[in-house]
Amino acid sequence: MSVLDDIDLDILRVLQENSRLTVKELAQKVHLSSTPVYERMKRLEREGYIKKYMAVLDVNKLNQGFVVYCNVKLKRINRDIVSEFTEIVHRIPEVTECYNISGGFDYLLKIHARDMQSYQDFVFNTLGTIDCLASWESTFVMSEVKNEHGISF
Repeated sequence: MSVLDDIDLDILRVLQENSRLTVKELAQKVHLSSTPVYERMKRLEREGYIKKYMAVLDVNKLNQGFVVYCNVKLKRINRDIVSEFTEIVHRIPEVTECYNISGGFDYLLKIHARDMQSYQDFVFNTLGTIDCLASWESTFVMSEVKNEHGISF
């Protein structure tokens, strides 16, 4: 991995805001010509600083705006159980984020659903069928105050 200079960081900041810019537009914003910007972008991708490009969708327009954070506790912790649980989570489309956490629970899931009834169905038909789960606690999002998709650096 190479050391990032100020231009690399500027490229990353601009791409976080709008990854659909052409190389020429990006070059203008970072005050460099297109060829070195293109080469830097490719290096940033190759070295894993840029993991992927994606569109941020409007969950409400797609009828998936009911957001639940679900703390999950496993029955036991060992390599096989953790591996099984993480494999299962990767296959559940409603779970958009999953974090291994410390404290009273083992994992934090972010789940998108249409409404409370859909979430209840999800609990009965999906979460409730995972054998290694001991318990879970749901927190329902009432309103979104801030949702930044980038990071500050």
